Amino acid sequence: MAITGSPRKRHSARKGVPGARASGLLRDRAGGESDSSVDGQVAAISPDLPVVVEPLGAAGNMAGNFAFLRPKGGSSDPLFYFVARRWELMAPAMVAVLVAMGVLSGSRPGLATVLLSLLAMMGCLAAPLLARTEEGRRHDSWMRYPLMLAAIAAPMALFGLATSLWVPVLEAGLTVKGHVLLILLATVLLNGRMTSIVAATVALWFGASLPSASAYSFGVLAAGCGLGLVVAMRQVREAAAESAHRAEQDMRQHRAEELLGEYEDTGQGWFWESDRRGMVTYVSPRIAQLLGCTQAEVAGRPFTSLFHVESDGPQESERTLAFHLATRSSFQDLTVRAATAEADERWWSISGRPVLDQFHNFLGFRGSGTDLTETRKSQQHVTLLARFDSLTGLANRYQMAEWLEKILTSPRLESRACAVFLLDLDRFKQVNDTMGHPAGDALLKQVAERLTSTVGAMGRVGRLGGDEFKVLLPGHHQHEGLAHIARRIIENLSQPYEIEGVRVTIGASVGISLCPENGSTAEEIIRNADLALYAAKGSGRGRHYFYDDDLHSDAKERQQLEQDLRDAIVLGTLELHYQPQIHTTTERITGFEALLRWNHPRHGYLSPAKFVPVAEETGLVAQIGEWALRTACRDLAAWPEDVRVAVNVSPLQFSNPALPAIVTRAIADAGISSSRLELEITESVFLGEDKSTEAMFAALKSVGVRLALDDFGTGYSSLGYLKKAPFDKIKIDQSFVRGATIEGSRNGAIISSIVSLAEALNMETTAEGVETLDELDLVRLLGCSHIQGYIYERPLDAPGAAARLARGLGAVAQGPRSARAPRQTMLRKVVLEHDGHIYHATIRNVSQTGALVEGLWNVPVETCFALHLAEDNVVLATARWCREDHMGVEFGTPLELDAHGAVLFTPSRTLFEPSESGPLRKVG
Repeated sequence: MAITGSPRKRHSARKGVPGARASGLLRDRAGGESDSSVDGQVAAISPDLPVVVEPLGAAGNMAGNFAFLRPKGGSSDPLFYFVARRWELMAPAMVAVLVAMGVLSGSRPGLATVLLSLLAMMGCLAAPLLARTEEGRRHDSWMRYPLMLAAIAAPMALFGLATSLWVPVLEAGLTVKGHVLLILLATVLLNGRMTSIVAATVALWFGASLPSASAYSFGVLAAGCGLGLVVAMRQVREAAAESAHRAEQDMRQHRAEELLGEYEDTGQGWFWESDRRGMVTYVSPRIAQLLGCTQAEVAGRPFTSLFHVESDGPQESERTLAFHLATRSSFQDLTVRAATAEADERWWSISGRPVLDQFHNFLGFRGSGTDLTETRKSQQHVTLLARFDSLTGLANRYQMAEWLEKILTSPRLESRACAVFLLDLDRFKQVNDTMGHPAGDALLKQVAERLTSTVGAMGRVGRLGGDEFKVLLPGHHQHEGLAHIARRIIENLSQPYEIEGVRVTIGASVGISLCPENGSTAEEIIRNADLALYAAKGSGRGRHYFYDDDLHSDAKERQQLEQDLRDAIVLGTLELHYQPQIHTTTERITGFEALLRWNHPRHGYLSPAKFVPVAEETGLVAQIGEWALRTACRDLAAWPEDVRVAVNVSPLQFSNPALPAIVTRAIADAGISSSRLELEITESVFLGEDKSTEAMFAALKSVGVRLALDDFGTGYSSLGYLKKAPFDKIKIDQSFVRGATIEGSRNGAIISSIVSLAEALNMETTAEGVETLDELDLVRLLGCSHIQGYIYERPLDAPGAAARLARGLGAVAQGPRSARAPRQTMLRKVVLEHDGHIYHATIRNVSQTGALVEGLWNVPVETCFALHLAEDNVVLATARWCREDHMGVEFGTPLELDAHGAVLFTPSRTLFEPSESGPLRKVG
């Protein structure tokens, strides 16, 4: 099947691009010569000659089958067709020769000469028709030869015969000159058609020789004919080779144009060319359109005017476009911003190389370009995702670390100072759990806006993930200024939020570390800020905390404590001590509460308040809780049947669906009645109240164990859960018992209300922490059914508890009937100094004359300490009693009270001094 093409269609893609330029551009783009192989159906044409392509044979290569090209429309190819359309011009030439011969000879031709000449001229005039007839047939058709004879040979023979009949009148030399002129003209008109030229020459002389009909004439004619044929055949072979070469070049040129046109049409790239002065000589039409002009308008403009070269960004001089153009050196993938009139920026990547002639003279540049706009947008989007938080739009952890590292590696020492705030939202998890994650996301966005507006231009804000944020403040800062910023952040973030029509209130805790005071590397700064944040959350949340060296030592101590606790679990060195629970009316032991104790191999007995939080954070509390449950049940099996044991269950254990099975196995292994086991559960399990909470209570009650609500009134504020939770007992926290006997205290009213509530719900009550006889009398008067405290017994180990039960179940109250000064309940870290040793402890409550100190074990009575209440306030304290890690101390000098009757920890002269400074600011 033949493939034809329209001239307009074939040239539209490369309008105005010469073939040599197209080939050069293709070489520039591909990095070498284009492929010269040809497919059997591909059109390879001259730039000015559309063609019809016919399939090649099996051996259809370019050299051996050059005849696969057949011209269409224009002048015929001299290699393939014998008749030239302009052969018709031979007719007037014949007339001119006859007239010249007549004028020069002074004679007129005869009738025969005229008639034969007219026939010859008519044959010449029919050449266009015969040429079209020939072109309409296959190039190898035998019909070409009769057509050549009719159009060329016959007219020439007739004209030769006509002139020969005129010979007697004319001079022989004049006739020969006329024939030579016609042969020369025929050679020109036939344009390289050697076969036709030989035929025209032989026919002319053949016609001229007919009248003489001599053997000599025919012999010479035959020799000339043979020689002409040889020359014609040789010329045909050379023409065939030349035609094949030209066809191959045309094919390459056409292929280059087609490829370049398709490449440009797809919008993937474009091409350009400049002269030796740097002026544009060619640019792709699409680029001219983007520049808002035509190709003709772009031509002659400086090549650099197509770009905003100055916006390329800071680059080394040898890489700039101007440098390459000036030094006439090649460049590759140079990024430039296009000088278009578009609203959005457009970026191109251009490449180019200098063009030299055969004498190595510089002619200009030629190159290509590609559009980088979408690529840059994609890269910017990826960068945005990689460096910014997708939810809040703040800088992410990576970018914040990058900014911090940039500050810390500044060439100038004075520029390496900065402050880092780590923030953690308080009660954010509750919002997520109750309102869902979409509400939590909306809340985080508002938090980010408030945090950004609060910090403003002072620093940079980022989100590390979850509800953790980071603030970076470059430069030197005073503690007072940073404390003011931290308080503003906490205050602004603690204001109510509006989420889905619901008012939500959260808080924030802030940890602060400074460079270079708290470290010189990013790892140290972040670690210390994290430690400060941990301390801020541990001291009650909603506070800011500056890093102190003690925090690092505390962290190392905590890490070591965790490892020691793991070893203790493996080695089985944990202990259970049992504190009796006494029935108020009968004063008989009804049960024991199992209390966890740990005799540390180096530090002795440690307070549960010190290692239980570590167990909860590391997840070890579940393993420890299961061990305590099994151990308590095993010890209970040896006690009287009417004695119970109470075991604490942490919220982590309570959330474990396997808890009922664990309890059942512990009871079965010990062989005890399930009603003898009491599980003490804190109010915190109701923070995530859902169907699983109700299901857990139902499962535990189905086992048959008793349930006690521990530390009632100190946690979850709602009483709604008492309607559903099947508790058997409410335990009144010791914070309500302490100070209840003091005049004006409301604790007694609270205890009375709890007792009335419990009785209404058919529950028992246990008052914890009863230590004095007046407290015992009060809780009896208020109707508590059970009492637990030092007034009856301190915790006993398992053998001690068994020995105590062996003496009977009766209990006698023994203790002081104290009327101490009013005490202020608190949790404050202090430092005690004795005999050159430093001890860290915690004040639980304090009065003007003394305090309850927790954290020191087995302190001898009358031991004197220098008690550091604040940085500049040290008082003398004497130990008056000590039970386990609790110690009562008496101050040598009574403390001052403020206007509200609260104890002052700093002397009155320092009341208006900043309280953020000093090594003990972390506990304030």
